Amino acid sequence: MTVAPDSLAAALTATSVAVAAAVLLSALWDRGAGARRVAGRAATALLCLLTAVAAAGIWVNRQVDTWTNWSALLGRNPADAAAPAAGPGGGRVVTLTVAGAASGLTLHVAAYLPAAYDRQPTERFPVVEALHGYPGSPAAWLNRLAAARHLDQEISAGRMAPTVVLFPPQTPSPLLDTECTNLVHGPQAETFLTVDVPAAAAAQLRVRTDRAGWGLIGYSAGGYCATNLALRHPDRYAAAASLSGYADPGITVGDGSEHTLNDDRWRLLHLPPPAVALYLSSGRADRKAHHDAETLRCLARTPLAVTTAYVDGGGHSMSVWEATEDPAFDWLSGWLGRPVPAT
Repeated sequence: MTVAPDSLAAALTATSVAVAAAVLLSALWDRGAGARRVAGRAATALLCLLTAVAAAGIWVNRQVDTWTNWSALLGRNPADAAAPAAGPGGGRVVTLTVAGAASGLTLHVAAYLPAAYDRQPTERFPVVEALHGYPGSPAAWLNRLAAARHLDQEISAGRMAPTVVLFPPQTPSPLLDTECTNLVHGPQAETFLTVDVPAAAAAQLRVRTDRAGWGLIGYSAGGYCATNLALRHPDRYAAAASLSGYADPGITVGDGSEHTLNDDRWRLLHLPPPAVALYLSSGRADRKAHHDAETLRCLARTPLAVTTAYVDGGGHSMSVWEATEDPAFDWLSGWLGRPVPAT
C-alpha cells in the first residue's frame, strides 16, 4: 500500500528520518580531518536541513490537505484523491468529472449525496458548493473538516434539509492561487465554479437548477470565494456562508478588478446590493477576517441580508472552521429551497 503524503505514516516517517539525520550529524561531526571533515560536516548538515524541511512540510500538508497523493504532488489535479466512505446509514461521496466547456478546465469534483438521495429517487435536491482555502484542496473538507460526518449529523437531526454538497477545486494547480477569479492569461476559475460545475451537476445528478436551490460555503480563501461569487452571481446563488473569509482576494487578477469588482467592499459601496443572504463567521482573534466581516455588515443595505457569528478567541485555523461549519450549513439550509419533485 502506498503511503499518502498527507498521512500520519508519512509524517512520522519524515520525522524519524529527520531525527536520524540529526543523530548522524552528531556522530560524524568530529570524524576525519581537514577537507574530509569539512565535507562530511557540510553533507550531514545539509541532510539535516533537507529532512527537517521535508518533515515540516509533510506535517503542514497533513493539516491543509494540499497534496493528497503523490501524483498531485507532481502537478496533477489536486482533487484526484479518493473520497472517504460515508458512515452506515448516512450519505455517500462520489466523484464527478467536470469537463468545463465554458472555462476550458477539466477537473474532478467530489460530491456528497445525502441518504435521502437514494431513498427518494423522484426528488431533486438543493446544492451547496463548498470551497477550500489556499493552500489546500477539496480533500481538506472531507478529511480534516469531516464534512460528510457533519452533514449526516445535521441532516439526521433535522437541522438541515437533505442537500447535495459539491467540493470543487478553486485552482487547477496547488501552487496557483486563483481566489476563484478569472485570472487574466490564467485559469478561468470563476467560470468553472459558476457555469461548468452547476452544468455538470445538473447533467449527472438529481439537483435543483433554480437559484433558490443553490448556495455557497467556504473557509479562509474559500470564504472570500463564497461571498464574492454570491455577490457577483445573484442569479445563480441565493445565499453564501463564509468561515474566516476576507473582503478582497489579496492577489493580482490581471485587470485591476482586485480593487473594484472583485473587492466586496467596493461592490457594496458603488453598486446596487443584490438580493442574496450572507453568513459571515470567524474567531474574534482572527483580526483580518473579523474586521472584514464587520465592514461588510456595516456596508450591507436591503435587499442584501447579512448575518454574523463570531467565536470568542480562535485564530485562522481548521479547529475554528470545524467548530463553525455546523451552524453555517444549518443557516444555509434555512435560506435554500428544500427537495422538490423531479419533473
